[in-house]
Amino acid sequence: MTQFDAKQLANVGVRNLSPYQAGKPIEELERELGIRDIVKLASNENPLGISPLVKAALQDTLAGLARYPDANGFYLKSKLAKKFAVDTAQITLGNGSNDVLELLARTFVNDQHEVIFAQHAFVVYPLVTQAIGAKGIAVPAKDYGHDLPAMLAAITPKTRMIFIANPNNPTGTFLTSEALHDFIRQVPANVLVVLDEAYYEYVPEAERAPSLEWIASFPNLVVSRTFSKAYGLAGLRAGYMVSHPDVADLMNRARQPFNMNSLSLKAAEVALDDDDYLHKSIAVNAAGMQQLVDFCERQGLNYIPSYGNFLTIEVGEKAGELYQQLLQEGVIVRPVAGYELPRHLRVSIGLPEENETFIRALTKLLG
Repeated sequence: MTQFDAKQLANVGVRNLSPYQAGKPIEELERELGIRDIVKLASNENPLGISPLVKAALQDTLAGLARYPDANGFYLKSKLAKKFAVDTAQITLGNGSNDVLELLARTFVNDQHEVIFAQHAFVVYPLVTQAIGAKGIAVPAKDYGHDLPAMLAAITPKTRMIFIANPNNPTGTFLTSEALHDFIRQVPANVLVVLDEAYYEYVPEAERAPSLEWIASFPNLVVSRTFSKAYGLAGLRAGYMVSHPDVADLMNRARQPFNMNSLSLKAAEVALDDDDYLHKSIAVNAAGMQQLVDFCERQGLNYIPSYGNFLTIEVGEKAGELYQQLLQEGVIVRPVAGYELPRHLRVSIGLPEENETFIRALTKLLG
């Protein structure tokens, strides 16, 4: 009799896949160590919490939760289209930007293709590539960021997709508008360029690339963004992708019909209009970033200059031990050895008092 073997039944790419490791939740550390007043600076979340406008809108939405959400997200798409001067037919909605990134890859990539991404880039890129069974090409980083000439040189006839995060996570590095445009211009039209702009709002306005405008000239360009960071909706999972309408049409054929729930649809719609909250989020982040940078300068710690809402700090060969010791102090940060940065810790920007708690804890541990 044939024995059941789930691993042999699974797709080849999934068999040796290591699941995504999220930042440790506060509740988990409370259970493990029995401590309270924990500061979490691990997952690049917005320390302000949700805005009052969003909170009120969610309360009004509760009465309708027995009904299915709008599968097409009409109102959110309309709001996005108006705000960013795109057509609703170009928009694909998702359960966070992770959802649309994976959906895009599953729609256009198979096991005969290659996918290019940078060393130290967001872990979802190699994970989804492996799950599909495609070949991932990790191009060595340049100054902890994307080496665009090397990424161009890595393109082969089998290349179907290139992932670029700008700013990059977990290093915070940033590519200028000119460098990006020149790169996209040289990529063959049959290779999709995926520009992941999860931290777009934290980039100073004068330095932001007009990426959505470029889609008219480069139909192989796809731009993803999220409401999880600057808009403070990480727990509701809301993201979107803007592309050529033909790309969006194909993605929407494969997309699950209710991949955004009623609460996330409403929250994202309201958040887009809450400019006061967004400006406050950006200001709090800028002040907190300066707070951590000043600390690093005082302590003589190297760090990677960041355009995101986090700072990746070089703490030495015992970074893993320091991470564990910080947990004992009630501070959760992010170890990044899995990103080939074994000497670094990534620290999200929190409220001033949260940043100060981290600073005191690390100062104590470094002696």
